[in-house]
Amino acid sequence: MTDKQIQDMVFDAGVVGAGGAGFPTHIKINANADVVIVNGAECEPLIRVDQQLMAAKADEIMQALQAVMISCHASKAYIGLKPKYKDAIYAVEQLLPHYDNIEISILRDVYPAGDEQILVYDITGRLVPEGGIPLMVGVVVVNVETLFNIYNAIHGLSLTEKFVTVTGAVRDPITVRVPIGTSARDAISFAGGPLVEPFVVIDGGPMMGKLVPYSSAVVTKTTKSFIVLPPMHRLAIVKRERPGLAVKRGMASCCQCQECTDLCPRHLIGHSIEPHRTIRTVSHGVTTDSVAITTALLCSECGICDMFACPLDLSPRRINMAIKEELAKRGFKNPHHNADLMAHPFRDGRLIPVERLIARLGLNQYNKPAPLIMDEQIVKKVTLPLKQSTGVPVTPLVKTGDQVEKGQLIGSVPKGQLGANLHASITGVVKAIDQEIVIEGID
Repeated sequence: MTDKQIQDMVFDAGVVGAGGAGFPTHIKINANADVVIVNGAECEPLIRVDQQLMAAKADEIMQALQAVMISCHASKAYIGLKPKYKDAIYAVEQLLPHYDNIEISILRDVYPAGDEQILVYDITGRLVPEGGIPLMVGVVVVNVETLFNIYNAIHGLSLTEKFVTVTGAVRDPITVRVPIGTSARDAISFAGGPLVEPFVVIDGGPMMGKLVPYSSAVVTKTTKSFIVLPPMHRLAIVKRERPGLAVKRGMASCCQCQECTDLCPRHLIGHSIEPHRTIRTVSHGVTTDSVAITTALLCSECGICDMFACPLDLSPRRINMAIKEELAKRGFKNPHHNADLMAHPFRDGRLIPVERLIARLGLNQYNKPAPLIMDEQIVKKVTLPLKQSTGVPVTPLVKTGDQVEKGQLIGSVPKGQLGANLHASITGVVKAIDQEIVIEGID
């Protein structure tokens, strides 16, 4: 296949990054890069999807990686895996003799090893400029599950399914294959249901995930996990805190110990962000140090500052988020693009082991296997948001009462706009269309 054919197939299938912001994959792989990195770090604690998928579907993922290399005109690829992912490493090692210019890169078991910019530095030694993307240093980073979806795309299958780890306070932690649009309620039922009442649900990892309403949350193209926790668990309390209160507490209580800055992953690869300095400036007036305000735009929102570093449980991250929101309202553009970077000389001594992070978060009792079930789970109803990726919502191509088949295109990207196509994830009847398309299965 040519690069254009691969990109067109990926676009037609509606593939987006399987985690994070869900950037449309057909645009990401329409690039000129000399290196492709497979992100198999499984950055967040408790999530198991990528390590398990790499072990179970290594051949498909390697074929898709080869296609991405063709699309990006890359001459080299690295598969980033942690040493504890023994099954994934073994599966890849059996296939490496059949592929040229692809090798495994063993990552340290630290958080956030899966941050794109951290991953690029750890594997290639290249430092992505402030506010930049890996392509600026000749690298394209692709997630393991995204590669599996690319494999399906080049074999004519649209993106209709998602792998989700359901864990925490559930009876049987599990990684399941479900139709996109499956309710959190159904997903948690596949794990045997909650062990506690009442409970809260985090969509995503414990560090960067968000609390979602159990009654209405659904699996989207970027959902990696649902974590069930007691409502008074430390994580639940921190994630419920109002942004305004976080700012006020930071202004009132910050002792300027600099632990947040000392452990900030972006600061440690040479970026000019200094969270302690930002809090000081917010407390004493923007005019005293405007640079400390604008460098908040460099925050990756990884959560190390508030979930691990701060001895007073303050949240520099929330302050950075509030600043970013305010600057966006004013149309302010990031002025920080320094490319002449140097990693901190003490960086290696300040990396955070995942096991230590899990203990600090109070998650030891939930750090259990979540076996992968490859058979797709059956659901009777799906709710498909019109916007599931970076860019604009899709334009619906169906109307209420229409019967649709699984894999059918039901929403398209407006011409010339950034976004990703949407397909029916089950066969059924369209029951409602608003900000989402609701499909009920046919018995």
